Amino acid sequence: MGIFAFKLPDIGEGVVEGEVVEWMVSVGDTVKEDDPILSVMTDKATVEIPSPTDGVVKSLVGEPGTILAVGQVCIEFETDGEGTPVEEASVEEPEAPEPTPVEEKPEPVSEPEPKAVTTPAPAPTPVVVAAPGARPLASPAVRQRARESGIDLASVSGSGPAGRITHADLDSWKDAGSPVAAAGPSRTAKTGTTEVPVIGLRRKISESMTASYTTIPHFSYFEEVDITHLDELRVHLNSTKTEGQPKLTYLPFIMQALVKALGENPVCNALFDDEKGVVTRHDAVHLGIATQTDRGLYVPVVKHVEAQDVWQSASEMQRVSQAARDGTAGLDELTGSTFTITSLGRMGGLGATPIINKPEVGILGVHNAVDTPVVRNGQIVVRKMLRLSSSWDHRVVDGWDGAMLVQRLKTLLENPATIFM
Repeated sequence: MGIFAFKLPDIGEGVVEGEVVEWMVSVGDTVKEDDPILSVMTDKATVEIPSPTDGVVKSLVGEPGTILAVGQVCIEFETDGEGTPVEEASVEEPEAPEPTPVEEKPEPVSEPEPKAVTTPAPAPTPVVVAAPGARPLASPAVRQRARESGIDLASVSGSGPAGRITHADLDSWKDAGSPVAAAGPSRTAKTGTTEVPVIGLRRKISESMTASYTTIPHFSYFEEVDITHLDELRVHLNSTKTEGQPKLTYLPFIMQALVKALGENPVCNALFDDEKGVVTRHDAVHLGIATQTDRGLYVPVVKHVEAQDVWQSASEMQRVSQAARDGTAGLDELTGSTFTITSLGRMGGLGATPIINKPEVGILGVHNAVDTPVVRNGQIVVRKMLRLSSSWDHRVVDGWDGAMLVQRLKTLLENPATIFM
């Protein structure tokens, strides 16, 4: 038996550190090579780290929220063979205390400590209940099922690795006769509080939004668009689409209209490096699509929309958005946008003031389409109206430029044939 000290690997893309999002193993767990052991968030994406070896987990470094440097020991295994010398694998001290400090020795460790000689017999998987205030461990599918069933995951015992809640745990919870949310509201006075650590993606969102809102002087512009003809075209295309073509929503048409509008207003399709004082205008249109997931807000990117037709834009938007929801989106799919669309969809709303995705200089908010009575030629008629909200970086985009882009977008959407001319 020996000790294998595993360092946080170089994830690439210039990443020098990562934040512990979730440990998928606990001390004493037996793991196989390539089993997932750790989820780490970098500035660019969340990455799942697999086990490099077979063995038993001896120690873990860092709780969720701890920042680990690339090359820092993050986990130790007891393995067959000599293992790796602990002092050769160690690096500078982590920001947070190590749960199990490793004593440095002048000689490489070739023999395990006495207590590690005997491996205990496998025991039944323990049932774990999340600590008060902690976020229960569960897969996206389990979380969705719990929400739909009105089940509070904090009250469910997890039997999976590290206390992860499984579908079987939900079934057991329901079979035990536990109450569900549908039982009705309670009128008992409540005094409890819950502290939720701002870590992982939520911390990245917090830092990004703070940097954007405190350094960018935003101005917003709103407009209402009559998309009656666009809706007729959309319905017609969906009714005649071929096998394999995606169902069209309004967003692919808006994406194609933006290609034209941004091409005519290049100041809006740009990135502003405020430290260097340089605005870089882009010929390519790479559209970020703000996507809500059960892990928080991601902005996957549809690259080169200018080279696509409406069907291709729809397919690619669906692909990258689903990858973001599934947690499978790569770094290339989460970076490189030149302009962002945030869709409030069915939530509707009369307006919003979206925060710019720095270093971009503009963002477009799309609300839901509603049948609305409007006046046309002195007559009240019902038209399908779509509201748009936009925000702009007033340091480099004048009010006239932002308004002109939205008005051009309005003209294109109200006359959808011109989008493709």
